[in-house]
Amino acid sequence: MRRFAASVRATEAQLTALDQRVGDGDFGTNLRSGLDASVRALDQAGTVSPAAGGPLRTVANVFLDGVGGTSGPLFGLLLTELALAAIGPVLDVAALRAGLAGGLAAVQRVGEARPGDKTLVDALYPACEALRVCPEQVGSRVALAHASRAAWEGVRSTARLRARRGRASYVGERGRGVPDPGAVGVGLLLSSADGVVTVLPPFVTGPAPRRPD
Repeated sequence: MRRFAASVRATEAQLTALDQRVGDGDFGTNLRSGLDASVRALDQAGTVSPAAGGPLRTVANVFLDGVGGTSGPLFGLLLTELALAAIGPVLDVAALRAGLAGGLAAVQRVGEARPGDKTLVDALYPACEALRVCPEQVGSRVALAHASRAAWEGVRSTARLRARRGRASYVGERGRGVPDPGAVGVGLLLSSADGVVTVLPPFVTGPAPRRPD
């Protein structure tokens, strides 16, 4: 979560520039403010929960209660489902698989988006599929690397789409060529498990940089 916050701080201007082309232009600001508040909440929490879901629940509550725009409730739902699945001391592959799948279901239930609608679902769905076929014995780090690469492939696919849901649907054909900012947020979340992302172009315009499996 702290690396996710650092990734969003580093790429906030780039996220804002994307959202200015297809939305309200506030996605980067909302996501950064939510994660800044989340880091403060994690600092105040002191001793971490014995369950891996503790920090995820803390961040989820911040997003559900205090982050504006579309990003707040949707990322809050995703993180809530991850927290519910992470009942053990570590976020293992089974918990990741169940949590991300639950998050996808929750986001689709609320937003009614499907793959191809040019929303964050276009990154979340392939990430879930990558985890679904990932053997548990590979470990969470490798599983997250596979999910991250699949998510970024989904992000790049959104640049070819005309949005059918969300604010981007209002700009019609003018949105083609621009990856969906929410999908980019999902990519950042998953990639940040392995390190801070400082620039977006290598991820949104070409194959995602490959990190060691």
